[in-house]
Amino acid sequence: MNTSDLPPFWALIPAAGIGSRMRADRPKQYLQLAGKSIIEHTLACFLNHPQLRAVVVSLAVDDPYWPTLGCASDSRIQRADGGAERADSVLSGLLRLTALGAQEQDWVLVHDAARPNLARSDLDLLLSELADDPVGGLLAVPARDTLKRAGADGRVQATVDRSTIWQAFTPQMFRLGELQRALADALIAGVAITDEASAIEWAGQAPRLIEGRSDNLKVTRPEDLRSIASLWHLKS
Repeated sequence: MNTSDLPPFWALIPAAGIGSRMRADRPKQYLQLAGKSIIEHTLACFLNHPQLRAVVVSLAVDDPYWPTLGCASDSRIQRADGGAERADSVLSGLLRLTALGAQEQDWVLVHDAARPNLARSDLDLLLSELADDPVGGLLAVPARDTLKRAGADGRVQATVDRSTIWQAFTPQMFRLGELQRALADALIAGVAITDEASAIEWAGQAPRLIEGRSDNLKVTRPEDLRSIASLWHLKS
């Protein structure tokens, strides 16, 4: 794939969360993986891409860890103040992108800070497949296991047809203006927004699912960190 044919894009990394399920002494994005923090690995895939315009990282206002990283002084990375929820952090990052010169029709890729195993091939695939899409979309993988719907008592109510179920990953790729309006309107309406695609869906649009690699794992629990470390050990 010729990267010069891919659309230019901005990247946004919401990284203001504390990652309580990791039970660590710091937010999960700052845990070490192969000699670097998770967020440094996460950023690397974007920083090495020739179509990147800039990256905005939305951080907790009192974040003491970010300034200690070497990449904190990289001119391609700009900081925004994060918020209480993911949607707040993304909105703050979009405002920062606008201040940097991003336009309403520019593509913005929002990616989890603790998803460090994004393959360059997946990033290029997303950019290629959605370059002319009227809505945008996201990396995802089809459900592989049998899925059950449970009741409040913890017993199975039904087996779900997995042929229509996908697991949402990131990056999620949308036009800056449309994403900003969808997030802002959803927050005003009190709608629960779990990812950027859910805001676009609430606004009446249907994001496109782009099948990516299943090893684009998000670090949520300690075993996730071990899984990624094992994957990298096997590749080395």
